[in-house]
Amino acid sequence: MSVGRIALSLVIAGALAACGSDGGGAPTSGTPTPTPGPTPSPTACSVADRQAWVLQQLQTYYLFPDLLDTTVNAANYSDVQSYIDALVAPARALGRDRGFTYITSIQEETDLINSGSSAGFGVRLGYDTVNSRVFVLEAFEGAPAYPQGIDRGTEILSVNGTSTTDLFAQGGAAAFSNALGPSDPGVTRTLSIRQPGGATSTVSVTKQEYALDPISDRYGAITIPNVDGRLVGYLNLRTFIVADAGPQLRTAIDGFRQQGVEQVILDFRYNGGGLVDVAELLGDLLGADKVGDVFSRTVFRDSLSNNNSTEPFEAQPEAIAATKIALIGTSSTASASELTGNAFIPYLGNNLALVGSNTYGKPVGQIARDRTACDDRLRVMAFRTVNADGGGDYYTGLASVFPNTCAADDDFLHQFGSTDEDSTATALSFLSGGTCTPIAASGAKRAASRQRIEALNPVKPTAAQYQIPGLY
Repeated sequence: MSVGRIALSLVIAGALAACGSDGGGAPTSGTPTPTPGPTPSPTACSVADRQAWVLQQLQTYYLFPDLLDTTVNAANYSDVQSYIDALVAPARALGRDRGFTYITSIQEETDLINSGSSAGFGVRLGYDTVNSRVFVLEAFEGAPAYPQGIDRGTEILSVNGTSTTDLFAQGGAAAFSNALGPSDPGVTRTLSIRQPGGATSTVSVTKQEYALDPISDRYGAITIPNVDGRLVGYLNLRTFIVADAGPQLRTAIDGFRQQGVEQVILDFRYNGGGLVDVAELLGDLLGADKVGDVFSRTVFRDSLSNNNSTEPFEAQPEAIAATKIALIGTSSTASASELTGNAFIPYLGNNLALVGSNTYGKPVGQIARDRTACDDRLRVMAFRTVNADGGGDYYTGLASVFPNTCAADDDFLHQFGSTDEDSTATALSFLSGGTCTPIAASGAKRAASRQRIEALNPVKPTAAQYQIPGLY
């Protein structure tokens, strides 16, 4: 993990250096670090004891303390997460905390950030909400599924002999997700699959540990000649959560710099966010002409306002001065992805567009509060971020604040970066001066989308699945 050059990369009271959706890191100068309380004994890790600790943490750090329902009876909830959900229900009702505050494993999340590893098939899955069909939206090259011919556009017809149609009839998306089994190495499933061209086959895939490579060697960073003769840099960043994203971003943007690229497509369509310092680095790498200007400001609750900070654009040797940016998004685009786009609104204005469909709407971030004896990491929604103009209330998605929006489908039957793929083609059209059909500014997705694809997510996600929508 690239640790803490700003207060977003902080640990308020000695919590481990880590980050969920926009939080965590190492202490920075000026950040208070109160003496931690005594380490609880293993016998103190009952559900009731853990619930009491969670309540204390939320009362101290939660961004919207007036939106906590502290009247709920912890005894009515059999686990910690359901109690958290009840506490933050008022904030959730107002669209301020849609699952942003949660309990997870310290070890699991630390391993994810530091090593970028996860156990599974190594694919992102999406499902047609009307026709109950499941498709592979992306495949990680070093994971078990890809060598079996499973890639973007592959449809999964059955799992262990039970058809996808029957699984959805039995219990919807949750039943299909459960059929894929737990995220443990050694879990094997037999899948009947169909390729975009129509060919079908049956393959057996065993879940393994694999690296969550943030930028694909196939299509992650390429240049595309546009119709106006300009060379466009196409960057597909899968996640901000992996520490290796920083070095890979430097290499990618340096390649653009060497080719004279000034216009960029940021493909964040499935990027659920992650480390804020990676978002800041990407801003630096695209803002060579903005050094010293405000990238973002971080705002905590009034009682923690001494942690508020301003993050400037910083000089990077690999940086370019992007003059026009098209950000490809979907309802799975959130957090650090949205932060990056929002930061450029004051500077690029009409030279900035959101392409695809509306984003998730998460202008807030978490800090990590750790209780090591119980392996509990509480992700507390504790701060919000705003751009140089103070803009940052995009709880309904970036379409509500972007100067331009261009509706396009997530054309998963074509590969990322292909000029035949609808979102990529629409982004190229905007960059060359073409006109767009606007995205509706309300809701998480475009109602007219002919594909109606949503990320498939488990009921109880792992640390990796919290950050990477659709990951299995």
